[in-house]
Amino acid sequence: RRSARRSPANPQADESSDLVPPPSSSDLPMSAPHSRSPVHMPSTPRTPVTPLMSSGNMPRNDLRPSRFTPATPATPATDDDLAGMGITSTSDPDLASTRIWGTEVNVKRTMDRFRAFLTEFRDENTGVAVYQALLQQIHHSEYFNINLDCEHLRSFDAALYSNLVRYPQEIVPIFDLVVNDVFREMYSESDAPKRIQVRTFNLEGTTQMRDLNPSDIDTMVSLQGMVTRCSGVIPELKQAFFKCNSCGHVETIFMDRGRIVEPTQCARCKASRSFVMVHNRSLFADRQQIKLQEAPEDIPEGETPHTVNLCAFDDLVDVVKPGDRVSVTGIFRAVPIRQSSNRRTLRSIYKTYIDVIHFKIIDKSRVGGQSIDDTNAAEYAAQQAQSEASSGLDSASGERFRAIAESGNVYERLVKSFAPSIWENDDVKRGLLCQMFGGVSQANGRRGDINILLCGDPSTSKSQLLTYVNKLAARGIYTSGKGSSAVGLTAYVTKDPDTREIVLESGALVLSDRGICCIDEFDKMDDSTRAILHEAMEQQTVSVAKAGIICSLNARTSVLAAANPKHSRYNPRESVVENLQLPPTLLSRFDLIYLILDRPDESNDRHLGRHLVQLFFQRSAQGADTARARADDSEAPLDRATLASYIAYARAHKPPEISEEASRDLIQGYVDMRKLSGNRKTITATPRQLESLIRLAEALAKMRLAEFVERRDVEEALRLMRVATQQAATDPITGTIDMDLINTGHSTAERDRVADIALKIRTLMTSGSASSFRLNQIRQELEREDDVSMRDINNAMRVLENDGFLRISGHSTNPVYTVL
Repeated sequence: RRSARRSPANPQADESSDLVPPPSSSDLPMSAPHSRSPVHMPSTPRTPVTPLMSSGNMPRNDLRPSRFTPATPATPATDDDLAGMGITSTSDPDLASTRIWGTEVNVKRTMDRFRAFLTEFRDENTGVAVYQALLQQIHHSEYFNINLDCEHLRSFDAALYSNLVRYPQEIVPIFDLVVNDVFREMYSESDAPKRIQVRTFNLEGTTQMRDLNPSDIDTMVSLQGMVTRCSGVIPELKQAFFKCNSCGHVETIFMDRGRIVEPTQCARCKASRSFVMVHNRSLFADRQQIKLQEAPEDIPEGETPHTVNLCAFDDLVDVVKPGDRVSVTGIFRAVPIRQSSNRRTLRSIYKTYIDVIHFKIIDKSRVGGQSIDDTNAAEYAAQQAQSEASSGLDSASGERFRAIAESGNVYERLVKSFAPSIWENDDVKRGLLCQMFGGVSQANGRRGDINILLCGDPSTSKSQLLTYVNKLAARGIYTSGKGSSAVGLTAYVTKDPDTREIVLESGALVLSDRGICCIDEFDKMDDSTRAILHEAMEQQTVSVAKAGIICSLNARTSVLAAANPKHSRYNPRESVVENLQLPPTLLSRFDLIYLILDRPDESNDRHLGRHLVQLFFQRSAQGADTARARADDSEAPLDRATLASYIAYARAHKPPEISEEASRDLIQGYVDMRKLSGNRKTITATPRQLESLIRLAEALAKMRLAEFVERRDVEEALRLMRVATQQAATDPITGTIDMDLINTGHSTAERDRVADIALKIRTLMTSGSASSFRLNQIRQELEREDDVSMRDINNAMRVLENDGFLRISGHSTNPVYTVL
């Protein structure tokens, strides 16, 4: 069906023009650097851009030669050339009769209609000429890309929009030509060094990856998914510089259909096969291969996620990174596959990929998500900052958010808006809100991310809270402890299916960089897997040394974990370490540890039952919410999209600074926490708790969009610390706060008690003539004086064994202790 649209001048050559892939790394010159690393490296070197390359002479790399006339690779393109069209300007007399081959699309009428769109289309609300304003921005910023919202084009000219979707590789170069002509008419004195490129987005419909079929080949499609792998920058040869070894004659050859035709004979000295290519005089373009995977929420039940390969060029290189959820607009391609690398025989199955024209953040209900109504800031640009700083919020939204922040009850309003379907647990929601807003990361490496652990009885909404945070976070990754492995959290080694090179695939912690990694069933995670989290939670990096790949990956993520006690129910007579069976070194890295216990209470149970029943009667719940909103709009909870946008605005806002009064309160609060026990042996706070207080206070200041951390922020941070971590650090025997329970797993009172028992055993074994004792015999002697547990006796025996006082032998149930 597609062959009917090929050029009759050279059918075979033109038929293959759409099926030739971009040159792979094996087709590049051996001296050109084409190392590949799928893990995103921000400092990846770019291909140097020469003045000739940036002058607009080269056709667009994301478009193939069009079907107007046969390509002429020996003739260099001029400034106003369309890739292979043979049209030099909009005033060309041949334009009136030129049509896209195999169609009735007239080039001249297409240009006139698009010119009318650029000059006449106005915003319905403001009446501003949108695209003339964008051209004015290009003139001031000198960033030569213009974002074309296809919804605007469809509402203005539906037929032109249809032609764009059906024939993108011909229509987009026409749009480029018209935009550049309009720009030169507006700014005739401007000497633009590059040609403006049109980047289309926001198509009428989004195609699912599993629904792509042969009828979509060579058409414009829009996909949504999550980036899982990005290669390094691959130089793609665009213009080769050849020099004759005999006489020094030079020739430049442009790439045609993915190939460079080397001249066979010198035009000056007539020498045969005397040309050599000079690499540093040739022109290269940046290219990057990206793997896009279906988002977890879009995968049908019982199916595995589908993936599609993307090719990004020039300004779109190094724009997205693994873990980004993006909407991709591009041209769907199909290329043949060789049966063998050293044979020209092709298979009947074709390989598909997408040439990217536009990247855009999706899901505006997430933190940092772009609004679908945002035209100019929706595009990922190479000169753009991180997604948090480029949230795309306009001035009207900023004024609205500042009005919310200036209301005196913004803190309580945010708590009511956070997970409204979950009843109570307000202090837990306050801590999770602090995690969403985050602290301030310092240049010296001090982390600003907050780690939280939820532990307690079953059926206390721990998993529901994790699910809500995962849906709200911009880069949220949800995983389970039993279903995760060490390499699944960090990075694993695999072979690239195209080049067969060993590459790294990013894991959950790397994919959630600058986001939140939610780990459910944290207590069921293997010890080897949990050991990976030590470095990620404190240094916020993941070090990998596998298969000759040695690197340190960024894992600047907040960890939100949920764990159940070892016996399902939380035992208040045991410490949190004994209940969860987690290593103390890992527990100490959590800023807040919440104990969510299920205590029977008639009044609370009645309110909880009423709340759960109302969730099944949506009309009643919505009627109550509407009544509350009408009573006082300033007290009404925010919807999820507004809450996510507010958090994104606060994170992109100027980070708050700690005032002098707040610093004094922080120091005094830390000193007071250290004096809680009244005993020099008992440690009730460590420097890690002070750093947690600073992060919590900064997050609370961000909720108010404040420029400085105030005293009330410090007071609330101290209260949250007392409610959460210090409750988990309470000794179940003495009732006092002892941070050693979290840092070492043993309280000070327990260590003193074990030391006293060890002293009694030492006295007992040295007072008599016997040198060997059974465990039962020692227990009976100790129980005469005081009530001791077998656990304390065993701990005391291990202390004496480590001191070299005795040796343990015999059966494990009743061992023999011999004095050395």
